Amino acid sequence: MIRPRKMKQIEMTVLIRDVDSVIEYLGRRALMHFSGETLTGGAPGESAGSSGRVSRIRENLDRLRSAAVYLGVELPGGVREDGELPGEAEERLTDTLIQTILGLASRENEQTREKKKLEETLTEAQAFSRLNAPFSDLDQLSYLTLRVGRLDPRRREELQENLADRAVIIPLDDTGRILAAASRKGRFALDSALKKSAFAPIAIPEGYKGVPADLLASLHGRIVLAEKELAGIAEKKTAFHREYGPALQKLTGAYLMAQAVEELKRRLRGTRNVFVLRGWVPADEVAVLVEELQKRTEGRAAIRSYNPEELEEVVEGREKVPVSLKHGAFVKGFEPVVFSYGAPLYGTLDPTPFVAFFFTVLFGIMFGDMGQGLVLLLLGFAVGTKKSKFLESFGKFAVPLKAVGISSMVMGFCTGEFFTNENILVKPVQGILGFFMRIFGIAGEPPERILHLMPDKNNVTKLFYFFGFTIAVGIILNSIGLLVNIINQCSLKKYEGAFFSKTGLAGLLFFWYAVFIALRIILGGAFRWYDYPGLLVPAGLIFFGPALWRLFALERPVLEHGLMVFIMEGFVEILESVSTYISNTVSFLRVGAFALSHAVLSFIVFYLSGMVANSSGGAAFSLIIILFGNVVIILLEGMIVAIQVMRLQYYEFFSKFFTETGVEFTPFRFRKKV
Repeated sequence: MIRPRKMKQIEMTVLIRDVDSVIEYLGRRALMHFSGETLTGGAPGESAGSSGRVSRIRENLDRLRSAAVYLGVELPGGVREDGELPGEAEERLTDTLIQTILGLASRENEQTREKKKLEETLTEAQAFSRLNAPFSDLDQLSYLTLRVGRLDPRRREELQENLADRAVIIPLDDTGRILAAASRKGRFALDSALKKSAFAPIAIPEGYKGVPADLLASLHGRIVLAEKELAGIAEKKTAFHREYGPALQKLTGAYLMAQAVEELKRRLRGTRNVFVLRGWVPADEVAVLVEELQKRTEGRAAIRSYNPEELEEVVEGREKVPVSLKHGAFVKGFEPVVFSYGAPLYGTLDPTPFVAFFFTVLFGIMFGDMGQGLVLLLLGFAVGTKKSKFLESFGKFAVPLKAVGISSMVMGFCTGEFFTNENILVKPVQGILGFFMRIFGIAGEPPERILHLMPDKNNVTKLFYFFGFTIAVGIILNSIGLLVNIINQCSLKKYEGAFFSKTGLAGLLFFWYAVFIALRIILGGAFRWYDYPGLLVPAGLIFFGPALWRLFALERPVLEHGLMVFIMEGFVEILESVSTYISNTVSFLRVGAFALSHAVLSFIVFYLSGMVANSSGGAAFSLIIILFGNVVIILLEGMIVAIQVMRLQYYEFFSKFFTETGVEFTPFRFRKKV
């Protein structure tokens, strides 16, 4: 029998100078499940230095994210195991990159605003250029204020800074002539700033109408220059994306790691000089952990280990030992099925191997088609690859999909179905069966298929055998569940539940003897006198279980609620046991029922495609029916079968021994994929 990995509690006293390195190692190796009492907050985490580091880390992360958004760089969403804690070199690199990138962003924003102002000015000027009115009157006729004159080129930048976004200054030539444009509401600010800058107005010829052509041309030229400048910035932005993108990602990962380390430190116990790290580590990893940490701290860390039975909080039940399971690739793929129901208690049997085997077998029985199973197998390989982020998100289903795909293919070979077609596998099946018949000296013509599920007058008896087989699978699974519970209860020293309960030894004997009677009657036997004690003895053990256990434990039996309540509770327990055993066993008829429904649905698809095949355009319609039918079966029935298998695992298997759940081993770690 397989049990979870043995665990030890490790207590480490680490100097403040070494704690970052220790936490970094623990995060990479994912070895320590921190105890609840460890993570309660402490003085070191609240120190001013720590608070300053946390603020600096957050500030750098915000700056890096802003720069990444500007360049269109995708940053990691969590800590990467291949990252490094940032040092002074990373701080300098961060400052340099941020200044460079945000400087480019500032230039782009400035040029974008300049271009927008120029375009607005040109639009207004073009509108008024068509008016047959003196230029001097445009100031009173429009929302645009225009000023033409001379300005010392050395004071142009100063003027633009004073005006900011309230006006645009357009050089008209190299002699200092400019055009200043502002909205009507900004005219007074414009005139005031021009006066301070020693702006000298130029008189427009009297009677000149519209807007001077050279002013419009200057506006066009400035817009073209702004567009060229923006195009150059865009090219530089693309180059920055290629050049600085990896560095931004690496730096972000480093600061996320630093943030995770600081957050953990804030929750650790300790003093001004040391931190105390206490948590659970798999026993087979302790030696490596201690050796590596002593190297990293140069022997400055004090490390002690404890077995669970040495800890008062564990013995008294105040803390549960976390459960870590160690499996091969096949069984490990089914761990999520177990943990979705609950973690097994530490020291009890690990049910995952049973779940992996029976999940695979039951799914294959109910979903037998070689072609459809091949699709599930290929889908399992597809989601197990890392080429597509969408498929990779379903990676945890890769092993179960491969397993049920192979199981469905085996069942499909037995039933002779390949994408609902009943003829394709006839020759291969007959060839293989004929080969084995010749080896074993069996005469006769090999059958077209090993198992025929479609009901007809020739195979009704075989169908009953098939349903009997599914009941047998249910009996085996129920028996394993009861045996697991007996062993678990003994491991936990709860002997009353192990021997005198309906899910204990008494219940198992009652269940087995009832199955023995049923088989004997089915085979032509009859109910005998010795069947009475065979059923009554285990039933009596269940009925009088609490009282009998007190006698075995040398305690005086006590009827806490009176004799009548004791008798009623005993009868209810017996009735519940009988109904539970019957329902849990008969429930496996659904396996045969779904296998039969799958065969019927496949036959319908195959029959419909054959009906239309010989009509006009029938080949195309037949192909459509086959494709659509198989898609519906794979998606809809595949999902229903998976749900039914999960139900059988939960209610008929787990319910026997999962009376109390444990704690899953969740070590502190930096994620591999973010």
